[in-house]
Amino acid sequence: MPSRLQRRPAAPAVRPAPAHRRVAERLLAGARDAAPGVEPRAVTALTDWAGPVDLPLSDERAVQAACGIMAVHGRPTGRPRPLAVEFTATVAGVLTAQGVCAALLARRRGLRVERVATSAAQGALLALGQYLAAATAPEDPEPAPGLGTATLRSADGVQVEVETLDPAAWREFWRRLGVPPALAGRGWGPFQQRFATGVCALPGELRAGARAHPLAVLARAAAATGVSLLPLSDDPDPAGRPDPVRLAPGPGAAPGPLPAAAGPLPLTGLRVVEVTRRVQGPLAGLVLALLGADVRRVEPPGGDPMRGLPPLAGGCSARFSALNAGKSVTEADLSTRDGRRTVRELATGADVFLHNWAPGRAGRLGLDAADLWPAAPGLVYAAASGFGDAFAPDPPPLGTDYLAQVHSGLAAALRPAGEPPAPSLLTLTDVLGGLLCAHGVLVGLLARADGGRGTRVDTSLVAAAGLVPRPRVRARWTPLDPPLATADGWLALTAADAAAPAPLARLAGAAGADPAAVAVAFRRRATKEWLDLLAEAGLTATPVLTDLAALPLDPAFRAAVSPPPPGGHARPLTPWTFS
Repeated sequence: MPSRLQRRPAAPAVRPAPAHRRVAERLLAGARDAAPGVEPRAVTALTDWAGPVDLPLSDERAVQAACGIMAVHGRPTGRPRPLAVEFTATVAGVLTAQGVCAALLARRRGLRVERVATSAAQGALLALGQYLAAATAPEDPEPAPGLGTATLRSADGVQVEVETLDPAAWREFWRRLGVPPALAGRGWGPFQQRFATGVCALPGELRAGARAHPLAVLARAAAATGVSLLPLSDDPDPAGRPDPVRLAPGPGAAPGPLPAAAGPLPLTGLRVVEVTRRVQGPLAGLVLALLGADVRRVEPPGGDPMRGLPPLAGGCSARFSALNAGKSVTEADLSTRDGRRTVRELATGADVFLHNWAPGRAGRLGLDAADLWPAAPGLVYAAASGFGDAFAPDPPPLGTDYLAQVHSGLAAALRPAGEPPAPSLLTLTDVLGGLLCAHGVLVGLLARADGGRGTRVDTSLVAAAGLVPRPRVRARWTPLDPPLATADGWLALTAADAAAPAPLARLAGAAGADPAAVAVAFRRRATKEWLDLLAEAGLTATPVLTDLAALPLDPAFRAAVSPPPPGGHARPLTPWTFS
């Protein structure tokens, strides 16, 4: 299959600036504070837009378009839509900081590593891992019916986001709003599946039921039923962003230094015990496995229920496999004394213990850091939460992705002014939260290597959301900022070309440089025709990937995506190159 774009020219790649540098520098400054012996400048970090993807990607929008971010974010509207924030550059910044810390850790373990390379495109592909797996699995997923998000509007015009994992609480919430249980039940499936499908087609009766009541009534119904509810605001950057990573040293000295590397990767020979679910925690464990760690996953008897989530590949959920490949499994019932003892024994022989339990659960299980350190004083104990202490002393809402987007202001920042604020159903903070947790573990291991004691690492979804750079007011878009429909597809302009429509108007024959007229004119020609015309005029556009299943077939992605093996699914390749 031919690539959708011409191959990248020989000119040097344009580097993301300044978002990825700001994110990486912020995280590496925290690493220096935790482990004073860390010197990030000792490692050469190379980060650009495309990396091994053989396409001329020159800005955030090009990466979002080419790699599928726009396609998944736009699913609720039925057309590709960009995120109005530098999401892929932020992910690249975290990957850069991780790569530097991993390289420094490799040196302390006897490996010779001088530089690390990554890119925004590789970050985008990693963020889309579970969606790519579902799209390329041999079993077709259930089609996502209809369009829409789960965001509701009250009678007084306030946008709200609700969350619950309990179907009984869901039905009772809607019953209190006058919606019959049978209708509420019809909405439960789309509501829960939105994490996987990127769409939430709620029955119209539920939206009407919310619009029939003011915010105060919705809030009372939520409080009475245990449903979490947060109103959305237009503020994209509320005050009080938490520190990305909080580290606290353990009370005692470790029995010895970290072992020498047992292989070519920075974490080879180190052991991680992971007790996690959903996306944030499993992704953190996956990143550590990609860096060479031996990750032992603890699951309930019979296995994690998410293993059965369609579509299946090789007898297991493709989405689950995308987040948990390469991990071994131990089954343990944490409600029993024997199950908890099994986990404690695993932690005693580990270098890292990782969980994303709800607040307070670790203590109730006797598996908090203070419980494990006496037998494992060098342990890096990583707790990934939804909100950290953002709501203290009050209990926090349910710690899931979409509520974190709302509380952090990201739900407003990622949509332009003039559109109602709403979270993206692409799990942005789960991805960033998992990456941030893994980064914290690397810093904790560096602190252990330099200081000889264990470390507690605390990260959260809302802290991860705070990494994303954003303006003080929401972005204003013209008709040229979203992808332009062509006769046979979609094209995304660079931000610079969208902001200067005169050359485009001349090319399209649109009078007066009117952005709306230019957008309409693009429908008259096929994508390839426009690419040729734009190139002759010195302008750039990127075809928008709308079918993730086509991505591993594109030769341009050969070095960044592993194609699906027989009975399996496609996977993004490791996002760093160490040398």
